[in-house]
Amino acid sequence: MTENDARNALLVRAFETALPRPAAWSAEDSDWASRAAAEVEGERASAAAFVARRARLAVERLGAADARVHRTLRAIGWRPWIAWALVLAAFALGAAGDAIGARHRINVLAPPLLALMAWNLTVYAAIAVRALVSLARRKPPRHGPVARLVARAAHVALAQPGAGADASPLARFALDWARASAKLNATRVARVLHAGAIAFALGALCGMYVRGLGLEFRAGWESTFLDAPTVQALLALVLGPASALTGIALPDAARLEAMRFPASMGEPAAGWIHLYAVTVALVVVLPRLLLTVIDRLREQRLATRFPLSLDDAYFASLVRAHRGEAATVVAVAHAQAPSPQAVLGLRAMLVAVLGAKTALTVARPVGYGDEETAASVLARAAASTQAPTLVVALFASTATPEAQAQGAFVDALSAALPAGARLLALVDESAFVARFGSADPVAVRRRQERCSTWSGFLAERGHPPLILDLAQHDPARAARALREALDRLAGAVPAQAVR
Repeated sequence: MTENDARNALLVRAFETALPRPAAWSAEDSDWASRAAAEVEGERASAAAFVARRARLAVERLGAADARVHRTLRAIGWRPWIAWALVLAAFALGAAGDAIGARHRINVLAPPLLALMAWNLTVYAAIAVRALVSLARRKPPRHGPVARLVARAAHVALAQPGAGADASPLARFALDWARASAKLNATRVARVLHAGAIAFALGALCGMYVRGLGLEFRAGWESTFLDAPTVQALLALVLGPASALTGIALPDAARLEAMRFPASMGEPAAGWIHLYAVTVALVVVLPRLLLTVIDRLREQRLATRFPLSLDDAYFASLVRAHRGEAATVVAVAHAQAPSPQAVLGLRAMLVAVLGAKTALTVARPVGYGDEETAASVLARAAASTQAPTLVVALFASTATPEAQAQGAFVDALSAALPAGARLLALVDESAFVARFGSADPVAVRRRQERCSTWSGFLAERGHPPLILDLAQHDPARAARALREALDRLAGAVPAQAVR
């Protein structure tokens, strides 16, 4: 989808997953947006087309209900005029600088333009090294530290402080968009930096020529260690291409000796200015122009085909609802069967996140010591329904995790996962709370210690768990915790235990 569609989709997601749900966007509004998008796009629309259309319709209604929505969208949008302003400022800075040197003399061995060319060559070398490293690692090349730093600073400015899980929808949206658009904005910043380097070089050249209209510049050289033949070889290396292009001959050793400061006043500098101007064009302007074009093409590709993944729990639920599909979940408990109340809590949480048509199958528990049967238990449960999209490994926090028991169980389930399914490790605290309570300070401390034990145990095996009381929990917060856990499985958030 396009950049604007992706931005709208993330904004609507922030409103629809906020706790508490904002007054500006009710459940009825969500249903309306889904129905309207389905009517416009049709049943056969792609997931991206449906989500994009739904987001556009939702943003229109949200903007009418909350004026801050459009202000926020405008505030985080890319402003092309800033790029033009920076380019003009770079040109003015280059023109204001002294590209010749003091006392209207040009030292042909060390003009200020030489430092400009050296800096650009260093930048090209860094870009080439990053590209080679990325090629070796088979990863897309990253932009330089300056581009990433500027883009990150813009993100920090846009993402309001305190944009955590319970922050306002607009604050959470700003943070989400800052993360999602980091690559696109870094590309834009890189393009502006390349254009700024061109403008600075052209400004320096223009300033040099303008000053040359009313002032006489003299060219010469001086050195403690170099003699005329050595200087001739160096100038042939640096200015040889420009000499070949312009037809301006470089001096021989005798002419260079006659130009040596301070014994000589040098010679008229017009030819040398032309040679250095062409050299700057070859070293700075043309390569930077090529890099600008490359980043511009990359920016257009990212802006028109924005890489927004629709694999997270929120978008996947929208797409399933549009297609009339049901999420199929199989829960397999270890050693202890979940209570009826825990099963109801699990079902309600799954429906809230995966959609009303979610089908939950609770398999018979795998007994302690029978962990090798976990794969066959899962296979029988999966055979009785359509291919599951999610398998829940259900543990009771009253048990102490052991590698040969719970570890073997979760490893067996992970190895036997059906194609396309993900494994969620869920630790149910309901039995622990029923036995020890939840108000006593000692019970609270023991509960926290047990949570830490389970988190570390399962995280070491690559399954950071979702830990909650299935029998008694805040439905909205439990749904958010499940959504974050599923996003973690999809790689949308860093791996860590979720409560």
